Amino acid sequence: MFRLTRPLFQVAKTTTGITGLAVHTDPIPILTRTYNDTLKALATLPPTSVYRQGTEALTFKKLSIVDAAKGDIATVEKELDEGQIEESLLIASDELQLVGKMAEWKAWEPLEEKPEPGQWEYPGTTAST
Repeated sequence: MFRLTRPLFQVAKTTTGITGLAVHTDPIPILTRTYNDTLKALATLPPTSVYRQGTEALTFKKLSIVDAAKGDIATVEKELDEGQIEESLLIASDELQLVGKMAEWKAWEPLEEKPEPGQWEYPGTTAST
């Protein structure tokens, strides 16, 4: 008995079904490059930056998912759980832009002015100073 494990002909996606979001013809290399560019940009931030630590960990995880999928877009979409691959490209691109903004804002530096008493208190909690 002859059994196929993969379809012989894969139907190319013609639309994402999302207004303004076109189908990308070769998304995996672009996604990989964007994750690598994000990691390079994060390396310019201080290692003690909480933003750098969290974003590096998340980007490394996403990059490992893309690498492990070996070009299978369906696997990448399933494992990343961010919707379609084109949506993952948008998320990665936005994160790369945010790294630049965080470097510009120097978000890791202490506040210029001491916060008002109670500013960081939320209902049911007490802030420690």
